[in-house]
Amino acid sequence: MCQNQDSLTRIATLTAHQNQAKPTTLGTIRGILRPHAGSLVGSFLFSILGTAFDLLGPMPLKVVLDSVFRSRAPQDWLSRLILTHLGTDRQVIVLSAALAVLLIAILGAVCSYFEKFYMTTASQWVTHDLRAAVYSRIQRLALSFHDNARTGDLMTRITSDIDSIQSFITSGLLDALLDVLLIIGMLAMMFSFSWRFTLVALSVTPLMVFIAARYTRRIKISARQVRQKQGEIASRIQETFSSIRVVKAFAREEFEEQKLEVDAMESINLALRARQIKSRLTPVIDVIVACGQGIVLLYGARLVMADQLAPGSLVLFLSYLNKMYKPMQDLSKMSDQYSKAAIGYERIREVLETDATVKDAPNAKDAPPFRGEIEFDHVTLSYNGDSPALADVSCRIHPGQVTAIVGPTGAGKTSLISLIPRFYDATSGTVRIDGHDVRDFTQKSLRDQISLVSQESVLFRASIRENIAYGLPEAHFDQIVRAAQMANAHEFIVKMPQGYDSVVGERGVTLSGGQRQRIAIARAVIRNTPLLVLDEPSSGLDSASEKLVFEAMDRLMEGKTSIVIAHRLSTVRRADVILVMREGRIVETGTHEELLRFGGLYAELYRLQFAGTSLSA
Repeated sequence: MCQNQDSLTRIATLTAHQNQAKPTTLGTIRGILRPHAGSLVGSFLFSILGTAFDLLGPMPLKVVLDSVFRSRAPQDWLSRLILTHLGTDRQVIVLSAALAVLLIAILGAVCSYFEKFYMTTASQWVTHDLRAAVYSRIQRLALSFHDNARTGDLMTRITSDIDSIQSFITSGLLDALLDVLLIIGMLAMMFSFSWRFTLVALSVTPLMVFIAARYTRRIKISARQVRQKQGEIASRIQETFSSIRVVKAFAREEFEEQKLEVDAMESINLALRARQIKSRLTPVIDVIVACGQGIVLLYGARLVMADQLAPGSLVLFLSYLNKMYKPMQDLSKMSDQYSKAAIGYERIREVLETDATVKDAPNAKDAPPFRGEIEFDHVTLSYNGDSPALADVSCRIHPGQVTAIVGPTGAGKTSLISLIPRFYDATSGTVRIDGHDVRDFTQKSLRDQISLVSQESVLFRASIRENIAYGLPEAHFDQIVRAAQMANAHEFIVKMPQGYDSVVGERGVTLSGGQRQRIAIARAVIRNTPLLVLDEPSSGLDSASEKLVFEAMDRLMEGKTSIVIAHRLSTVRRADVILVMREGRIVETGTHEELLRFGGLYAELYRLQFAGTSLSA
């Protein structure tokens, strides 16, 4: 629990300023790594110790070969050191060498355990914090980002891309660190015995590095294409599953399967192409390594036969050479793992460095309790920089007033109300609440005083109790029941198998449209905010459900500044004022009776909906 609380604190710190400025990936990564510096340093230190014991591994064999099996004492520094401390008794030297082998193995195993323990611990928490930071960033990006993003692709970035980074940190990064340390240590030991012999052993290294670098670039390009295609597949699956009722209604299962098959075949072809490139690298590197070993064996044997090199030194060199070529091979073949992690990092960086179009100003303050006066002052909104969704809109909504917004599809009604909670920011002009620019307030404090009931009542896969209390998690059960009663939802809730603890399906599909809408209204009731926005709350409901929803809405709007978007003009007759919109502009304003007498767009829309009835009906 304490560890989890620490993690939440770290994430809160990392995301505290995400609404205020564009974050940098390096800054985010640095902030994520800093709390785990102890584990990373511990892993690094044990890696160094483990490398040292790995380097000592061949030494006992060299000592036995040179100091026991040869009649003439060798002259290298290690043999002289052994003879000085252990004397010339061969039994003592052999016994000491055997004990040294066992001790080196035990110490190496201990270091390996702690090295992997600390690295695994760090990688798990780093991955957790990185995923939380990316998830938090995605949630805080404006709706304009989500309007164009593909949900499946974002899910792939949070899951697969971060998993590839974790895999690289856990194994690839650690292995690379060990490989580099081994190479440095072995080169130092080999140079201490014979620098000429060492240079011969390294003669094939430039060719190995050149080929590995060339293949790595090609592998990275292929890996990026594979990951992009995987994101497309995830998006297509998510889109199909979220629209499964439409798919079934039109019997398009086979069509969707064919579309997925096309994407899957493209993914297979890309993956096979990437695998083909990677499969070429391994045999090429193996052949180069074999050439290097052959050169060393040929040259070393000639030196031994010329009595210029002790046999133990040759065995030591060959042992080190195998150990050195192995990490070189591993580093060269690590291109696949590195490429996946690099592509994952690039895709995560795109999210982390996406500039939030709606963000808190540096001097933003918490909003005071609202009276409820809303003013649009020459507001223009453009989503794509071309045709504006709103054009020079000006109007004032008084506290406690019920304002209806009507107009044909695409007139800009939803765009207008989206500016109040700052789902989008106006391209020009100002939106004010109680005389203050909404951009002067923090987004959270602003939205805490606004309740929204949308046309599509989205419920979560959770209990009805949790769905009603979503906007007020600390609400008591009696508050939840009271809100449900005001929303005309209590009666059908108590008839469900588990009552308020009944779990609704994803997006509330196990409930009827009227039931979902009444729960959404209860969710707004329990917040009891001074501002209320209703975006076509009765759309698609039957007459009985509509009547219950209207009754709930009347209770909900009592004493609040309410804005209602309605396509059914019968629902707005009792509004204090009606705004009629067309092509992003307010073209008429007045009460129901006034607008009918005016005979403009509102009267025309009303006539179309109620053909054959009196306009004054």
